[in-house]
Amino acid sequence: MSFTVAIVGRPNVGKSTLFNRLVGKKLALVDDTPGVTRDRRPGEAKLVDLRFTIIDTAGLEEAGADTLEGRMRAQTEAAIDEADLSLFLIDAKAGLTPVDKVLGEMLRKRGKPVVLVANKSEARGSDGGFYDAFTLGLGEPCPISAEHGQGMIDLRDAIVAAIGEDVAFPPEIDEPETNVSLSADDGDFGEGEEEAAYDETKPLRVAIVGRPNAGKSTLINRFLGEDRLLTGPEAGITRDSISVEWEWRGRMIKMFDTAGMRRKAKVQEKLEKLSVADALRSIRFAETVIIVFDATIPFEKQDLQIVDLVLREGRAAVLAFNKWDMIEDPQAVLADLREKTERLLPQARGIRAVPISGQTGYGLDKLMQSVIDTDKVWNRRISTARLNRWLEGTQIQHPPPAVSGRRLKLKYMTQVKARPPAFMISCTRPDALPESYVRYLINGLRNDFELPGVPVRIHFRAPENPFESKKKRR
Repeated sequence: MSFTVAIVGRPNVGKSTLFNRLVGKKLALVDDTPGVTRDRRPGEAKLVDLRFTIIDTAGLEEAGADTLEGRMRAQTEAAIDEADLSLFLIDAKAGLTPVDKVLGEMLRKRGKPVVLVANKSEARGSDGGFYDAFTLGLGEPCPISAEHGQGMIDLRDAIVAAIGEDVAFPPEIDEPETNVSLSADDGDFGEGEEEAAYDETKPLRVAIVGRPNAGKSTLINRFLGEDRLLTGPEAGITRDSISVEWEWRGRMIKMFDTAGMRRKAKVQEKLEKLSVADALRSIRFAETVIIVFDATIPFEKQDLQIVDLVLREGRAAVLAFNKWDMIEDPQAVLADLREKTERLLPQARGIRAVPISGQTGYGLDKLMQSVIDTDKVWNRRISTARLNRWLEGTQIQHPPPAVSGRRLKLKYMTQVKARPPAFMISCTRPDALPESYVRYLINGLRNDFELPGVPVRIHFRAPENPFESKKKRR
């Protein structure tokens, strides 16, 4: 991207709507309620022939530094300092407010290029607000409608005029051609085909999920070494799922901070429903999910439901017991947590659990190492020959039960998919195989092929009968 643009303005003037319009996707949450956006969200924008990085910010308000609004304001000011250009949005329909004048003065003092944008100009009666915008002393306002896409050509011209053509259209750099090989990340494997060696350099997508106020944003800020995400004692601060990129031991990590997920019965407001839906999308997009528990009140019912949700989605999961600095007897509490993990999460036997403190940084390296180790297991491929030898030995040790006087036979086994590991077994009467024997097979796979803590799926199918067509003809 050639340059960076920050969208700023008071609450509810249409900043997130314009952000979604420029990135071409509904990434930011949009609602009529003022103050929906709290963190700054970056995105890759396209405006006619311009390509640049766009940053959605929280609405600027006058508030004390210790308040939530004050911390949101600090995040927005950081985005303005980071950007090369600011798009200052006003609501042409509502007209100028004293807050707009204060923000205009603040942007003018920054000394950076500013494009004044009069949003909602398609509304009846917006002319008055448009002409009032001249009094801000930031040049001629650009009338647009972010919701309907009107005025985008004029906005493009205003950005180019403000930042300069040399910055807006940098000279292209010829990059040497490279041979790109396709990888079968989620595709099926051929029978007997071995998986390639684990790629230690491939970027990894990690989502952070948990109940509200478990310390998810604080944990990411500690990883980054800066106050990148809004934090505080209030529960439910994070609304949008924000992605940040950083490097850990030479490997790129793309980490997603998500909104806290409460019990479904308690989620009544539309805005919270949108936030939870955004968090669920982040889980589906991620490869490994860190589930943050509050170590002072662990294993609430909602914690267990979140773990079960992540595993049902097929993601690799790691537990992080946060706020470990508040535990008085760490050894006793750790032993109790390990016992409860094994007892309450039988579907994730062997899942890695790490005590950490996002506030002090304790245990973060061990947590990331557990994430990498779990991702290796999640990508593991086992040869068909080894699986069939294992299947034969397993049936000798514990034969399948007899149903209606007829013994079930497991004939053939192969791995059909990785991420997560999935297997296919050819057997007689697959619909009659009891669930207890399926669990026996899954636990055996976990133990004998070292597949701890990741979802393991087994599918059964009946072998094709070569004489079936002859029976039909008769």
